Amino acid sequence: MQINLFTIPVGDSGSALQEMNTFLKAHKILEIEQKLISNNNGANWCFCVRYNEQAFNQASGSKAKVDYRQVLDEPIFLKFSHLREIRKTVAATEGLSAFIVFTDEELAELAKLEEITIKSMLSIKGIGEKKAERFAHYFIENPEPNETPGAVA
Repeated sequence: MQINLFTIPVGDSGSALQEMNTFLKAHKILEIEQKLISNNNGANWCFCVRYNEQAFNQASGSKAKVDYRQVLDEPIFLKFSHLREIRKTVAATEGLSAFIVFTDEELAELAKLEEITIKSMLSIKGIGEKKAERFAHYFIENPEPNETPGAVA
C-alpha cells in the first residue's frame, strides 16, 4: 500500500483538483481521508489517499493505444498534428499536462470538423462548456496547418 497527500486550496481554480482526479483515475484507491484545514494562509482541503502501487488501468486492461496516422486520412491527420502542436503550446502556457487540455481522441474529432467553433467543440464527447470556454480561443485563433504542394509527410 502506498500513500499520496493532496492539498487543495478552497479557492482553487481547478488545476489542483484536476491533478488529484487524474491520479485517482489512474490508481486502485483503497481509502481517502479528508480534512478542512484553516489557518492564517487560508483554507485548504487535505486528502490522504491510500492506494495499491499497481496502476488501475494495467490491472483492468486499459484501452489499446490508437495510431491516428492509420485511423485518419492524410489531410485530417495533418490537421490533427497541427492541433497537437497547439495543444502542446497551450499545456506549456497553462502549466498543465497535454491530455488535460484535450485528449488525442478529442483532437481527432476536432480535426474532423470543417470549422472549429465553440458550438462545434461542444458537440464532441469529453468537451464541455468549461473546457471549451478555457481553451477554445487557442484553437480557433490558429489558422489551418500550412500545406506545401507536393510535400511528403
